[in-house]
Amino acid sequence: MTLVKLSASALAIAVMATGASAQTRNQVQITGSSTVLPYATIVAEAFGENFDFPAPVVEGGGSGAGRAKLCEGVGENTVDIANSSSRIKQSDIDTCKANGVNDIMEVRIGYDGIVFASDVAGPAFAFTPADIYNALGGQVAKDGALVANANTTWAQVNSALPDQKILAFIPGTRHGTREVFDTKVIVAGCKETGAFDLFKAANADDEAKATELCNTLRTDGVSVDIDGDYTETLARLDADKTAIGVFGLSFYENNTNKLQVATMSGVVPTTESIAAGDYPVSRPLYFYVKMAHIGVIPGLEEYINFFVSDDMAGPDGPLAQYGLVSDPELAATQEMVANKVAMGPLE
Repeated sequence: MTLVKLSASALAIAVMATGASAQTRNQVQITGSSTVLPYATIVAEAFGENFDFPAPVVEGGGSGAGRAKLCEGVGENTVDIANSSSRIKQSDIDTCKANGVNDIMEVRIGYDGIVFASDVAGPAFAFTPADIYNALGGQVAKDGALVANANTTWAQVNSALPDQKILAFIPGTRHGTREVFDTKVIVAGCKETGAFDLFKAANADDEAKATELCNTLRTDGVSVDIDGDYTETLARLDADKTAIGVFGLSFYENNTNKLQVATMSGVVPTTESIAAGDYPVSRPLYFYVKMAHIGVIPGLEEYINFFVSDDMAGPDGPLAQYGLVSDPELAATQEMVANKVAMGPLE
């Protein structure tokens, strides 16, 4: 992406011109993506514990809604940061500029990526999203109709898979990676199998309803939500070595003595394949900063730098333990943040 460095004088002019003030607000305000929310909450809590600033206020509401709030204007009555699980749109940038928000910093915090892994001594798995959907979906497509899912083994789902019972420990609905699981695995698999079109046809072509029905998983015990961290998932696999678990890449890489990873659509999950966009169950995550508030809202600059530090966003940091795939280009992001570089035009 093309970057334009905002000079200190230009920043000062922007602040004075908009009348931004921190006289009554001393707490960073953040809103946006529900996917980024748990990561930002972890950072905010750690920030409050380690700096002489109050912990930032972090709220959800969705990526688009968060960017819209960021673009409402400049001043202490507007938010400082918008978390986003998708890249900012030109329409957002245009709205920002129309409301006096002229300079935005784009911060890529890492990648939302998950892997499917099983006991290291068990059979190998090569999945597609269709396989996962046909194993875990509440209803599946069969002979052009929707039927209750009666598959009990992976071989029944796909004859190329091991003849092993279906049992999957997946991210719970409160987990940071549940959204990428739902979107990139379950809904993608629902579409691959034709079930999405059947759901849609049965509901007056309502795509939102079809998506909701795709995400309605089995309730007979083969799909188990894990709301805790990946150590809980690993403990479940230790107790039942025929199960499949969903993990963050970094957690898997730290436990290769216990786990073997499955391919997804023929791609082996690695930091490189995720960062390159080759591995299908991943996406970059961002937050966007209103640069006119840097140096005005106490703690904002410090929070941004803290978020992208090795201690937080690095491969051994708490965000990786929660499921974030650390960005191989994190050092470049750290330099960009330290130098207060505004994003340039979208490519």
